[in-house]
Amino acid sequence: MTQSPGQGQALDNLLTESRTFPPSDEFAAQANAKPELYEEAKADREAFWAKQAERLHWDTKWTQVLDWSNAPFAKWFVGGKLNVAYNCVDRHVESGHGDQVAIHWEGEPGDSRAITYGELQREVSKAANALASLGIGAEDRVAIYMPMVPEAIFAMLACARLGAMHSVVFGGFSAEALRTRIEDSSCKLVITTDGQYRRGNPAPLKPAVDEAVAGAPSVEKVLVVKRTNTEVAWTDKDVWWHELVDAQSDQHTPEAFDSEHPLFILYTSGTTGKPKGILHTSGGYLTQASYTHHNVFDLKPDTDVYWCTADIGWVTGHSYIVYGPLSNRVTQVVYEGTPNTPHEGRHWEIVQKYGVSIYYTAPTLIRTFMKWGADIPAKYDLSSLRVLGSVGEPINPEAWIWYRENVGGGKTPIVDTWWQTETGAIMISPLPGVVSTKPGSAQRPLPGIGAKVVNDEGVEVPHGGGGYLVLDEPWPSMLRGIWGDEERYRDTYWSRFAEQGFYFAGDGAKYDDDGDIWLLGRVDDVMNVSGHRISTTEVESALVSHPTVAEAAVVGASDATTGQGIVAFVILRGGAGSDAGGAEAIKALRDHVAKEIGPIAKPRQIMVVPELPKTRSGKIMRRLLRDVAENRAVGDVTTLADSSVMDLISAGLQSGKSED
Repeated sequence: MTQSPGQGQALDNLLTESRTFPPSDEFAAQANAKPELYEEAKADREAFWAKQAERLHWDTKWTQVLDWSNAPFAKWFVGGKLNVAYNCVDRHVESGHGDQVAIHWEGEPGDSRAITYGELQREVSKAANALASLGIGAEDRVAIYMPMVPEAIFAMLACARLGAMHSVVFGGFSAEALRTRIEDSSCKLVITTDGQYRRGNPAPLKPAVDEAVAGAPSVEKVLVVKRTNTEVAWTDKDVWWHELVDAQSDQHTPEAFDSEHPLFILYTSGTTGKPKGILHTSGGYLTQASYTHHNVFDLKPDTDVYWCTADIGWVTGHSYIVYGPLSNRVTQVVYEGTPNTPHEGRHWEIVQKYGVSIYYTAPTLIRTFMKWGADIPAKYDLSSLRVLGSVGEPINPEAWIWYRENVGGGKTPIVDTWWQTETGAIMISPLPGVVSTKPGSAQRPLPGIGAKVVNDEGVEVPHGGGGYLVLDEPWPSMLRGIWGDEERYRDTYWSRFAEQGFYFAGDGAKYDDDGDIWLLGRVDDVMNVSGHRISTTEVESALVSHPTVAEAAVVGASDATTGQGIVAFVILRGGAGSDAGGAEAIKALRDHVAKEIGPIAKPRQIMVVPELPKTRSGKIMRRLLRDVAENRAVGDVTTLADSSVMDLISAGLQSGKSED
């Protein structure tokens, strides 16, 4: 086996990208962020974060910006007191903006609501009074298992208002997944709906709650919102939202809580074992969510219409639908349904309807739009868009370019954001108006954030080198632990580089020759081909740069000669010829990868597939593809959005073999 010249680093750096897109003079002149932010943060980091915290209303000011004496457990804005819901709702009403629309809500069947800040204050107050009448108080835990209806946001803010912790569970998860989360944090109350709309039809939701609650003795009540008017079973724990909440007073005085008062628990799946309950607190979290939303998206609260397409079941929905945007007095779109119901132009129809100016979505959805074809967004007026964002995984350069050209009219800055459930808010991203954006790169840590790429010894790699992405300074919105498991928190995030005190959550990255950061996916997904440690992300990017390919997933499969061989699964773009899955086309794709990044990365095998196995948050399940590539029985598919995808892939396994 040959030794790679890059073997001393964690990852070989194969792909290069030299295209850059500077901001227009007009955009730069009006941008919220200015170049001086970087220098200001560098000169005095704590003073910088104190200034960002002053964006919020504090009932009691802090006495210390950061206490890191009990690392890795941080305390930010020590001694400060505030109410998170007051900061997101009431203060905007008090400043004279009660008539401003906070939420343009669009239901999947086409129903809609415009909710002003005044209405939001009344609805959240009623919900808080209702929760208090059910015995919910400070530090109690409330599970929220709901589709994207306004009441889900009211419920989150009502918990924050009372100082109760919410644990939002994505409405697509199973009864067992819900039960384990309820049980782990001993939730007293579950808030849900009778059903939800999925792809044009009502689907049940409450039966999963009934099943989960039957195995969770901590639950005292289940509060049910009527959404689909489907008949549901009823127990003595169940209460209708409209009967309880609508009867409450719309006046409620929020209480100020300590900056480190727990705000929410959000579960993220571990690679094995039970999910991790990520704990976030109040003052530091809201400070960073608010600061990043203001600067990364360049929000102008009096003129912008913002839309983040995430679900509140994920951290993106917490930080960039609820807390960050509302703290900045946003007017935003919240959409209940799927992007192809009732047609594949639904998102662009909504952009056109509300004049959306800032649009934040996931690369997996962008690649789906590519697959459907550029002719679909071309039918709509998207001229209101002025900032685009991506989140959730690295974005391939060609998907980035497609997004800019076909959605952004060839002019909008794209903010490619890197962060995690654990970080709470955006950590690495270009600042629009300040940085020349680069397709596929998250580029640099935000002002006030410490991040770098290091080798196995924890030493920073040079420009052009690959390695591990670490965070080397505490940050305000960082997780405060894993619920009930301090040891797991230390082991999971702080043990790999314990000597250096770095946070590391498993992501590989590289610097390009300019020093910009490129995310390379999880180091668990790195392939070792003849001694070369190759990122799946780079090979996927090379494949997607071919004009026929909309999306690709790559895995390493055992190989007697090279250790691992590269196996690729590709989805073709709309309009690609029917013979595109044939031997000639597959050879062309293999040659294309060799040309883009070198013969070492040429896939051993390529399969053309109709879909890829994805979780409900859009992450590709490479573990299942590895099972297929190595001819093993396919593992657990319960977390997939559509488990039948694996049957289609397995059935076509032999059709795409191509060996040198």
